[in-house]
Amino acid sequence: MRTTVGIIGAGPAGLLLARLLHRAGIDSVVLESRDRAYVEHRQRAGILEQGTVDVLRAAGAGQRMDREGLRHDGIELRFDRQRHRVDFPGLTGGRSVMVYAQTEVCKDLIALQLEEGGPLLFEAEALAVEGAEGDRPRIPFRHQGREDVLECDYVVGCDGFWGVARKAFPAAVSRVFERSYPYAWLGILADVAPSHDELVYARHDRGFALLSMRSPTVSRLYLQVPAETKAEEWSDDEIWAELERRFETDDDWTLERGPITQKSVTPMRSFVHEPMRHGRLFLAGDAAHIVPPTGAKGLNLAVGDVTTFVRALVHERETGSPGLLDTYSATCLHRVWQAERFSYDMTTLLHRAPDATDFDARLQLARLERIASSRAAETDLAEAYTGFPLD
Repeated sequence: MRTTVGIIGAGPAGLLLARLLHRAGIDSVVLESRDRAYVEHRQRAGILEQGTVDVLRAAGAGQRMDREGLRHDGIELRFDRQRHRVDFPGLTGGRSVMVYAQTEVCKDLIALQLEEGGPLLFEAEALAVEGAEGDRPRIPFRHQGREDVLECDYVVGCDGFWGVARKAFPAAVSRVFERSYPYAWLGILADVAPSHDELVYARHDRGFALLSMRSPTVSRLYLQVPAETKAEEWSDDEIWAELERRFETDDDWTLERGPITQKSVTPMRSFVHEPMRHGRLFLAGDAAHIVPPTGAKGLNLAVGDVTTFVRALVHERETGSPGLLDTYSATCLHRVWQAERFSYDMTTLLHRAPDATDFDARLQLARLERIASSRAAETDLAEAYTGFPLD
């Protein structure tokens, strides 16, 4: 099998990459180790930056998002029983975010790829990446009980943290930067209308809490818990009671309860692999970087990576110059590290560390009060949350 771009992984990065390449007239093949049902139902974050929304629309993949997604023009910060709204459009010149689950993005892109794009092979396990230093890299893979080889001009690894793409980088050229956090998120889905029309980020002495949503009738909520926590250790009543404590305010706001349909625990970590390119092998999304979910950056960083790659490949085709491909890693990493910085800042601003002192707690409150009282500080948060430029 032969193609121009071999894509490993059919998450949002790989699927959007295939879509953008198709729109640019460049052929590709996508290899995904899981079946279609798994890809379309794995739960992930659902906050789309303004740039991500714009890319999906330009790619012809935004119709259902615009019908069913929830545009949000701000977030609410809660601390010391007070509420402060951050107005995104007023601080950023009109930018906003969209609440639209990653699972729905994948469904939309899969349908488009199968209808219009190149081959998308489910249950096709990439076994390795070979020959990345040469002109014709290869991806040995197993599909339907048979082994085959995909020959490419370029390989893009969108296969996540545990995939084979990053393993093909020689140890001598790889640098890893990482941090693990001593807490996790206990997340729930509940069949109840959201208790607020925008996301609420709450800093509390008992720990962080987040009120989010999947739709006008389904709430998504999170609690900071110790890193070793198992979801089944918490009863439904205990979860709702703890959420109520952490969201408490001095006004008459109340948290509405409903049946909990799903519980899960999300670990918190930061990870960056440098470089993001070796020869004709490029990394995108979680294969290259992971952020704690507090900043809502994971999916959006993946969109930035694949947009950068397609722009560079089109530039080479049109001009004959590999200049943008040569700077792919540096271009992506500039944006990645800003997202890592923002995600770290949001995480340490709102979570209580196990060894936190009273001094640490007062510093958190001082930082939050600064955001609430300074337009400059508030603007910095709003600009980062709605998205760093894709160009």
